[in-house]
Amino acid sequence: MNEHVSIDTAAPVRQSTDKPLAIAVLAMGGQGGGVLADWIVTLAEAQGWMAQTTSVPGVAQRTGATIYYIEMLPEKDGHAPIFSLMPTPGDVDVVMAAELMEAGRSVLRGLVTPDKTTLIASTHRSFAVAEKQTPGDGIGNPEVVVDATDFAAKRTIAFDMEALAVKNGSVISASMFGALAGSGALPFAREAFEATIRAGGKGIEPSIKAFGAAFERARNNPRDPVSAKPVKRLDPLPSSAGHPALDQLLGRIRTDFPAETHAMLYAGAKKLTDFQDPAYAGEYLDRVSALLVLDRANGGEAKGFAFTLQAAKYVAVAMAYDDVIRVADLKVRESRFERVRKEVGAKDDQVVYMTEYMHPRMEEVCGTLPKRLGLWIENSPKFFAFLDRRVNKGRRVRTATLFWFMGLYLVSAMRSRRRGTLRHSREMEHMEAWLTTATELLPENYDLATEVLAARRLVKGYSDTHSRGLSKFDRVLSALPMLRDREDGADWLRRLKQAALLDEGGIALDGALKTVATL
Repeated sequence: MNEHVSIDTAAPVRQSTDKPLAIAVLAMGGQGGGVLADWIVTLAEAQGWMAQTTSVPGVAQRTGATIYYIEMLPEKDGHAPIFSLMPTPGDVDVVMAAELMEAGRSVLRGLVTPDKTTLIASTHRSFAVAEKQTPGDGIGNPEVVVDATDFAAKRTIAFDMEALAVKNGSVISASMFGALAGSGALPFAREAFEATIRAGGKGIEPSIKAFGAAFERARNNPRDPVSAKPVKRLDPLPSSAGHPALDQLLGRIRTDFPAETHAMLYAGAKKLTDFQDPAYAGEYLDRVSALLVLDRANGGEAKGFAFTLQAAKYVAVAMAYDDVIRVADLKVRESRFERVRKEVGAKDDQVVYMTEYMHPRMEEVCGTLPKRLGLWIENSPKFFAFLDRRVNKGRRVRTATLFWFMGLYLVSAMRSRRRGTLRHSREMEHMEAWLTTATELLPENYDLATEVLAARRLVKGYSDTHSRGLSKFDRVLSALPMLRDREDGADWLRRLKQAALLDEGGIALDGALKTVATL
């Protein structure tokens, strides 16, 4: 990170008035970019300047931010200035980005230049559609943005303004306004900024708090270190917080498994207890215990029990599959309603409704039925098609209404019958076949067997997503006959898995499989 010049904002210095002072604000829907732009214009006009704001909206949700462009200049010699409608690359004094990747976009657009631009950016992430739709990890690398801004901007002020706003009960526009005041980029006193917020008449006190916190942060500690990837850390062996069933599972993990696997096994047992019940989590430990015996017999200790560690992770994933019962359970949880209320900033006396889009298929309905009944319907094509025409429709559902809440609640209550459903039977059959493939490979190619376990990450979700994942999983493992005798077989299987995660249609995987076929 570059060092930053100390700024004395107690006595702002009047900027040159030979040309307008230009500010570009990049913000997504719901981040208050319009409010921030209006505050800046109101502030300038209150100080005797003339100002103008224009906006160019982005396209669709999170594929592009709206750019609010402000120019300001004092009236000169009795003549009103003529302002531009759009920012000109190389001629913007302040760029404000309400999200880290939008700061990167501003650099790519040429709005940020090293000779004049102060860049003010929030370091939090709101993931783009392209990042979310990637089957694997499509998250952009923030270090690339940080490096670019270090090079491109004259001065950078970057920290998590969203978290600061939430902490003070406000929204990000208030903390960004505070960062702008703290930067000293505008020749106006702090009191003038605060007066602008107070003139708004809504949410004044929380906004003033967020403003003040960001003001001090911009002056005293203007940069957050940003790492390439968020690091998820597991405690060596977390506490069960006094839950009797988890206490028992925790004691079994401590005594029956090597220390290298403890954290992952605890996470898996906790997940499966939440998914089904403690007995189901016990079945999970039984399965991993049997795999540990094979791991020890094939030199696993020398390899840090890598095979068992992958089993601890992906057996839990396989057993906690996404079915209709699970989806319904998650949607009616009190914690979810509380999280949504917090995200939208709802007050205690306000009612929040969530409208969700659901598109069930008859396949999901059959999967939720008892095995024999589900199979009978699937094996009756005309009856299946008749039912599918009535079920396979998109629906917009208000989860908080009594009718839909009770419907989803009743579906979630089917959890006690899950083990008897057609979907559960198929998931368990698939898991047994997958584990058999891995254990048969273990004596002859330890690393390849471990990669077979890791390939299970390709299978996820339900409905069409689940079908596509299964297809990719099967295609990746179809290369095993060509790889099992190769010393680099594990490396090639890993490459196939990575190729499968690159795109939804599996085009990259097709190319990788052709390459393997020529080895």
